[in-house]
Amino acid sequence: MKTLLLIVGVLVATVGGVITYRTLYVEPKSAVVISDTGSIRQIPNQARVVGGALLFVGGSALALYAATRRKIQ
Repeated sequence: MKTLLLIVGVLVATVGGVITYRTLYVEPKSAVVISDTGSIRQIPNQARVVGGALLFVGGSALALYAATRRKIQ
């Protein structure tokens, strides 16, 4: 059971990291903001960034818990 939790935690953290990275740096931006001065900024999809970061943190916490859990006797 400990090994399964560790593997699942690492996989969830990996997926979360990939989603966050792709949203911030690879995929096209979700919105464009044009200011009064004429400068154009692109904004990443914030929901995907937050969701990916939560998956990353949750998966890391699960893997850490599984790796450091002691058997109760």
